[in-house]
Amino acid sequence: MTQLDAGPSTGRAADSTAGGGGKGLGGNSVGLLGSAVIGVSTVAPVYCLTSTLGSTAGEVGLQMPAVFLAGFLPMLLVAFAYRELNKVMPDCGTSFTWTVKAFGPRVGWMCGWGLVIATIIVLSNLAGVATSYFWLLAGEITNSTSVAALDDNKAVHIVTCLVLIAAATAISYRGMTATKGVQYALVGLQLVVLAVFVVMAVSKAGSADFAGTSVDFSWSWLNPFSVQSFGAFTAGLSLSIFMYWGWDACLTANEETVGSEKTPGRAALIAMVVLVGSYLATGIAAQMIVGSGDKGLGLANPETSDNVFAALAGPVMGPTLGILLFVAVLASAAASLQTTFIPVARTVLAMSAYEALPASYARVHPKFRTPGRATVTAGVATAVFYTVMTLVSEHVLVDTIYALGLMICFYYALTAFACAWYFKAELRSSVRDFTFKGLFPLLGGVLLSAVFVKTLVDMWNPAYGSGSSVFGVGSVFVIGVGLLLVGVVIMLVMGRRSPAFFRGEVLNRRTPVLVVED
Repeated sequence: MTQLDAGPSTGRAADSTAGGGGKGLGGNSVGLLGSAVIGVSTVAPVYCLTSTLGSTAGEVGLQMPAVFLAGFLPMLLVAFAYRELNKVMPDCGTSFTWTVKAFGPRVGWMCGWGLVIATIIVLSNLAGVATSYFWLLAGEITNSTSVAALDDNKAVHIVTCLVLIAAATAISYRGMTATKGVQYALVGLQLVVLAVFVVMAVSKAGSADFAGTSVDFSWSWLNPFSVQSFGAFTAGLSLSIFMYWGWDACLTANEETVGSEKTPGRAALIAMVVLVGSYLATGIAAQMIVGSGDKGLGLANPETSDNVFAALAGPVMGPTLGILLFVAVLASAAASLQTTFIPVARTVLAMSAYEALPASYARVHPKFRTPGRATVTAGVATAVFYTVMTLVSEHVLVDTIYALGLMICFYYALTAFACAWYFKAELRSSVRDFTFKGLFPLLGGVLLSAVFVKTLVDMWNPAYGSGSSVFGVGSVFVIGVGLLLVGVVIMLVMGRRSPAFFRGEVLNRRTPVLVVED
């Protein structure tokens, strides 16, 4: 092992960790385009759109595009924090490592836990969605309702889901080069199909086939102050923030990226622009052709709002091209399932390398140069989690997904505050430093903290999520807070096993960043 200075006064950790020497990972495996593609893929834009267009329209009506812009703002501000921290500490532990350096080992450990548990929840959800769309697509291709109905068979669904998880784990296990090749094809397919959908929807809006639903575009759709109530706005904002989650995956691959100081930060910003552009274009096009009502093909129709593209594919794109939309959703979920292993495996690797988790998770595969044990463990955890939740109760699984927003706001906000605090001595150096290292991250952290608190309050109500409760308290609240408390328990156990880390002797603001050589 060697140690490198990563303090803000020198900012030279980037030079030493560039090229992948950081923890034995495969250096220079990903360029700017590949990194941006990974960021977009992890977010799964087509899947996010089909599952949230309807619910967002139900909350805010025609102001859905405005809410997409509002959700983009805090994520953009946090992205600047990630970029600035990555410049001086391109460490695959990202939020964990940076928050430890800023606030100490315990806050940093919980930040890392928030990222890990959020990712496991997302992985299980993505696997379930990919499974459902696999059988739905198979039914469309074979024109057989019995084939599509196989997804309703719990045994078939679980087995298919486990196969998809195993395949995604295997691809991630083989390294960033394999990951990048798969993602170019899947992300390209998603964006092309979305573009076709947007063009066809806009061109058919106002036609006789959609005379009863089409709505003329209005610039007021982009005005967040036109939302009917603050409660509706915050509900829509929470959904919007979820739609951007995952762009930071390209930062967790920083030690494997060409130009690890600057490339991941630039890739994150590119990914964010692609996402907000896709969301705005699709949201506006969908509203123009079917509106945001709750009847018929209206986006807010409760019978179709949880899977908008399944309802719109045929009417908008026709029976042949409509199948491409099903393919795109499946590709979106499958692509994200595979890339989402990147942040969880590399965060676990970093936590292990800094003695915050058992040392065995710091092992890197000698051939593929990936955190093999951490990747496999994440795959097994996802498989077990999804299987147990599916067998226990569909309501529990749904509420676990609703609790995801709490985890996202938790670790993103901590990372944003860590940036402002870590660079506090430099904020008077220049207008640029004040803006990008202090003001923007601080604003992003405050906005996400507000959403965190509002979500926490809403979760207390049993009506939130599936409508189930535990002793009168909403089950989403119990699950969300319970998962954070599980992290506290594990942290206390690790405190007894690895006292040096929790005493601040391994990693703190003054100590050098640990680098694990081959």
